[in-house]
Amino acid sequence: MRLLSYNIHKGIGGRDRRYDLDRIIAVISHERPDLICLQEVADGIPRAGGGDQVAAFSGAFPDYHPVSQTNHRFRVGSYGNLLLARWKVERSHDVCLRYLNRKKRGAQLVVVSTPTGPLHLINWHLGLHESTRQWQASYLLEHHCYRESCHLPTVIVGDFNDWRNTLARGPFARHGLRQVTEPLQRFRSFPAYLAMSSLDKIFCCPQVEVEQAHVVRSRLARDASDHLPLVLDFRMKHRASRVEGTSQVEPGHKHQEARHA
Repeated sequence: MRLLSYNIHKGIGGRDRRYDLDRIIAVISHERPDLICLQEVADGIPRAGGGDQVAAFSGAFPDYHPVSQTNHRFRVGSYGNLLLARWKVERSHDVCLRYLNRKKRGAQLVVVSTPTGPLHLINWHLGLHESTRQWQASYLLEHHCYRESCHLPTVIVGDFNDWRNTLARGPFARHGLRQVTEPLQRFRSFPAYLAMSSLDKIFCCPQVEVEQAHVVRSRLARDASDHLPLVLDFRMKHRASRVEGTSQVEPGHKHQEARHA
């Protein structure tokens, strides 16, 4: 199966600064992914067309199951993460990753019922400070919402903002997760028009067999956003498990029902 991870920069081009969500949709469609993990998806932001981008992506990919997460709110509009799966999403958690008084960040945790069994998939967008990212990664990997499904084949993707790549040898190594996006020079994804840093990453557990991973470097991808998308082709091997329920969690809050399309 194929997964695509993409910080779409609200549909605003990285080089021409022009808003054009159709370019983003065309880049994604060309790769034909089964699982789409997006960051910086906007809703009602004037600079980003003022529309509901979750609705736009749902319309562009009508056969996919969308799960959205709002993270940062402006006075007018907001943005967050969006996951679209070709197969049914059996379980979904939102985990707030806000650290101290810094910008609110979040992670989406879903269990997708794929043709070869359940997949535990995390889509997130981490902070700009090293201390923030270390806390966010450790917090998520020790969170009970993560732990209840970590026995399944697990993939963690998104914009890590980890330009020094310190998370790989820190919390991920402690939890037995390996980095797919290495060596770093092969996975430079930012800025899109002259990629120098490997900010977008993929980690997975031993139950995930990686066939190949690459950065999309087409001309359209270099224009459509300030990040280039990542593509992962993989297989799974896992034990049978029980899938149930849906919930939403933030630090210091009890489980609540999470609603998704």
